[in-house]
Amino acid sequence: MTDVPVRWHATAADGAARSGVMTTPHGEVQTPNFMAVGTRGSVKTVDTEDLDRMGAQIVLANTYHLMLRPGEDVVASLGELHGFMAWDGPILTDSGGYQVLSLEPKIDERKLVFRSTYDGSIVDLSPERSVQVQEALGSDIAMVLDVPVALPAARRDVENAMHQTLRWAERSKAAKTRDDRALFGIVQGGAEPDLRAQSARETADIGFPGYGIGGLAVGETAEERSRAIEPCIEHLPPEAVRYVMGLGDTEGILDAVSQGVDLFDCVLPTRLARHGKALTRAGDISIKRAEWTADDSPIEADCPCVTCRKYSRGHLRHLDRTNEPTGARLLTIHNLTYTYRLMADIRATIASGSFAAFREDLIARRGVQ
Repeated sequence: MTDVPVRWHATAADGAARSGVMTTPHGEVQTPNFMAVGTRGSVKTVDTEDLDRMGAQIVLANTYHLMLRPGEDVVASLGELHGFMAWDGPILTDSGGYQVLSLEPKIDERKLVFRSTYDGSIVDLSPERSVQVQEALGSDIAMVLDVPVALPAARRDVENAMHQTLRWAERSKAAKTRDDRALFGIVQGGAEPDLRAQSARETADIGFPGYGIGGLAVGETAEERSRAIEPCIEHLPPEAVRYVMGLGDTEGILDAVSQGVDLFDCVLPTRLARHGKALTRAGDISIKRAEWTADDSPIEADCPCVTCRKYSRGHLRHLDRTNEPTGARLLTIHNLTYTYRLMADIRATIASGSFAAFREDLIARRGVQ
C-alpha cells in the first residue's frame, strides 16, 4: 500500500519559518495555513461558499461528533464529507480523543469508553474504530487516536499517555485500508521537552506523511508551549507536514510559525465572534462596548470582508445587543477573513525574508481592548 496521497514540499524559508505546498486528493494547500473547525460538518454560522470567498483552503471536521450524529454511514451515503458538507476542498478529521477527554473516559490498553454527550449511551472508541470512522467519512487526512492529557499534569501521567499514544499510532497505521487517503501521527509529551523529543522520534520511526503536535492549548503557558514545540520540530522529518493542533490565537500562530510549524486549527475565531469579539491588527475589540453605539466606521478599514465593506461598528453592536443571529455570522466572516489574511501575510513575508520583522511589528501593534 502506497502511503502518498498527501505530500508537502518547501517553497521558501526565513530562519526556521518555512512556507510550502501540501498536495491532497482534493487540491493544494499553501502553508502555513489555518483550518476553520467544522465540528459537526459545518463551520458555525457560515456556509462553504462563505469559506471559499474568504480564502479557506482546508477545513477540519470532528470524528467524535459525526460518528454519533448523524453517524459515519449516513455521511458516507451522502457523498462522504465532501458531498455532505458541499465542500470540494481538502478536509482533515481529528480522531476524537481530544473531545472525549472532557467526558472523563475510562481508558485501557484497547480503547476509550465514554458516555455520548447526546443521549448518555456507552460508546467505545479504539484506534482501529477511529480509523474506520474517518475512512468512512472520507476525509483527505485522518489523525491517529491519541491519549491527550489536560495540563498541568504529573510527569508520570504524561509519560504513560505518550507511550500509549505511540502504541495506538502503530495500531492506527495497521488499521488503515484506503490508499487514497492519508493518516497523520500525533506527538504527545505534555510540557516535558525530553518526552516530546522521544515521542517525536518514535512517531517519526512509525512513519507518516504528516504529524500533529497534540496535547497543547490545554492549560500550558505560551512559554511552556514554545518549549514543547521545539524538540518536536527537531526530531520530525523536514519533508513532513507539522501541525499544532488546537492553536489559533495570533501570537501563538506567529510563535509556532517562527519554529517551523505548517498547519493550525482552532475554534477561537468563530467562538469569539459568537461572543461579540472581533480580531484586528490594531488589537481585538469587543463589539459590545457602548462607545460603538453611533460609530459609523468598520471593524477594520482595510479588511476586504463583506462585514467591513458594508456594516458599521454601530450596526454590529445593535445586532449583538438584540441577539440577532446575523451579528454572529458577520463577526465570524470578519474573524475568519482576518485569520486567512494573517496566514497569507505570513507566507508572503517568509518568501520575502521579512517574517521576523512582520511578526515583531504585528505583536507591537496588537493588544486587547
